[in-house]
Amino acid sequence: MAKTLVEIKQGLECHVGKRLRLKANGGRRKTIVRCGILAETYPSVFIVELDQDENAFERVSYSYADVLTETVELSFQDEQAMIAEQ
Repeated sequence: MAKTLVEIKQGLECHVGKRLRLKANGGRRKTIVRCGILAETYPSVFIVELDQDENAFERVSYSYADVLTETVELSFQDEQAMIAEQ
């Protein structure tokens, strides 16, 4: 994974509009797994629009620092499909 916040932001900007799987630390040994689409990137945060059939709310936002500290792990589904084909 990228080592700086700028590299993380640039990496995510290339994937705007693509489906992803988000794994987040929910605290107290809880892990939250959600699927959705990377909607937008801003200078400090990025927005994920969640699948409506699985989640009670529409959008979540996380900071790039969450990705840097591995509080949030992202995996894009197009990358997973390419790995599975190989």
